[in-house]
Amino acid sequence: MRRSTSLLAGMLVLLAPALWAEEPVDWEMVNRIRDEGIQRSQVMDTLQHLTDRIGPRLTGSPALVEANEWTLEKLREWGLEEGRLEEWGPFGRGWSFTRAAVHMIHPRQTPLMALPKAWTPGTDGPIRGQAMRVTLEEEGDLDQYRGGLQGKVLFVSESREIAPADQAEFARLSQEELEEMEIFSFPSGHADEWLGKARERLKLRRALNEFLIKEGAAAVVDISSRDGGILRLGSAGSREPGESVGVPTITMAAEHYNWILRLLDEDQEVEIDLDIQARFHDADLMAYNTIAEIPGTDKADEVVLLGAHLDSWHPGTGSNDNGTGTAVVMEAVRILQALGVEPRRTLRVALWAGEEQGLLGARAHVERHYASRPDSEIPEEQDFPAHLRTLGWPITPKPDHDKLSGYFNFDNGSGKIRGIYTQGNAAVAQVFEAWLEPFRDMGADTVTNRNTGGTDHIAFDAVGLPGFQFIQDDLDYYTRTHHSNLDVFDHARREDLVQASIIMASFAYHAAMRDEMLPRKPIPQKPLGSETVEEEEEQE
Repeated sequence: MRRSTSLLAGMLVLLAPALWAEEPVDWEMVNRIRDEGIQRSQVMDTLQHLTDRIGPRLTGSPALVEANEWTLEKLREWGLEEGRLEEWGPFGRGWSFTRAAVHMIHPRQTPLMALPKAWTPGTDGPIRGQAMRVTLEEEGDLDQYRGGLQGKVLFVSESREIAPADQAEFARLSQEELEEMEIFSFPSGHADEWLGKARERLKLRRALNEFLIKEGAAAVVDISSRDGGILRLGSAGSREPGESVGVPTITMAAEHYNWILRLLDEDQEVEIDLDIQARFHDADLMAYNTIAEIPGTDKADEVVLLGAHLDSWHPGTGSNDNGTGTAVVMEAVRILQALGVEPRRTLRVALWAGEEQGLLGARAHVERHYASRPDSEIPEEQDFPAHLRTLGWPITPKPDHDKLSGYFNFDNGSGKIRGIYTQGNAAVAQVFEAWLEPFRDMGADTVTNRNTGGTDHIAFDAVGLPGFQFIQDDLDYYTRTHHSNLDVFDHARREDLVQASIIMASFAYHAAMRDEMLPRKPIPQKPLGSETVEEEEEQE
């Protein structure tokens, strides 16, 4: 540690009683929460049921419906009240698959590692086609292939060098990294760039779906963004009723994909056999958030909200993204229920759907209960989904906007909590520092005024509500499990999730019991010279 940092740390230790004197911590309750969370944890039981029993939970799929119902039943079993499935949407068609068999038939016979992308059709039985390398990066690329794609299996990605890893496959945040995070960094301002690219991808997808159907292409193959046989994928096709879903689209392991491209570059004929069984689910186009609560007492009309997204992608079983978050939030309220806590404010749990498609469930909840904003009136944007349109101004708060004390979110894998982002809410930093003090021995002591994006707290922060995501150890989240076939129960770490559940329970308790609601930032105003959206993780 640098000498200046050491001196600062020493000064903070000396000043600690003064800093924390204004924000009380119920150390007796912390002891009880730690004991219940460590000795009688059910977090892994919850996670195992979600992953091993229910499996991947793509929004709109029967598995997510099952997960909605099971989590609601479990929360009620633990004694939470006002349990309900909150409808929102329409989201669109559901989708699921039950079989994916991809083989090279010529010049060798061998199985290939590949899985279908969501919302693409199946093959209606085994099909065979000749592999063909094509470039389809913009609509202008389509004309050169007219009349030449009948029955072809199209390889649309460039090959990718399999280089030595430039980062550890499994890592925890170092002390130096945590110290660096405490230094404020200004927002990047790249949201407009992200929005433009997302719109162009959607326009190309729509044009490509119709074009490939007309041309009679057999299937589309792209390359996984991860090495080592890991299949990381999202969606293609379309979930919108009446829109073309194109042809079966699969993502192939990088090593197998590169191999086929090398054969094609040598003018070898490559024949591919595919058998994809997939179906759309049209019976209910709506989606649902699971909601339940522990009722408050003297401040029952005020709310502390805990949340995580229940939906997942389909290649694995949705463990680290985000069965872990769901299990942590559920375990936190189970702990408080087991201790017989009677919170002053109502403690509410929300398990969101549609996060992977643009934070849709959380956005719908905020729109219904807390704040609205006008839709974009730009004519050329009306054909895009709402989350890809320019934000409307001004934000109009609803009566409940003043009643939400704070929202705490968990969604960055299985890693334990190391601290919390304030989203630029400097006034709340001292509160969180006090609440983390009992967990320094568990590795959680960092408070940063930086923003973090890509998950459901953004829906709250965007309308001036206190919405927070915890800092977590990466572990192998981004290197191996994120949106991949390795996102399974085996990659969840019990000790980390027990720690996270305890801290989530303690934060919820202290937020519910303090005299005042949490400090909040001003409601956002239209930025000068910018028509932007909240930057979020690229999902599809």
